[in-house]
Amino acid sequence: MKNRLKVLRAERDWNQQDLADALGVSRQSVNAIETGKYDPSLPLAFRIADLFSLQIEEIFLRD
Repeated sequence: MKNRLKVLRAERDWNQQDLADALGVSRQSVNAIETGKYDPSLPLAFRIADLFSLQIEEIFLRD
């Protein structure tokens, strides 16, 4: 699944660890999501959307 996570993170001048800390996950998890190697669980996707004040569909895109 494609996503805009890296762009959204960069717009806030956050590194992967900053985002991981805000979400309560590891930096490796953030990296795996950003690179499309891992699709987040639905609860994690909602936490990401809430953190950026966006809808899930605005962050995660169909291939």
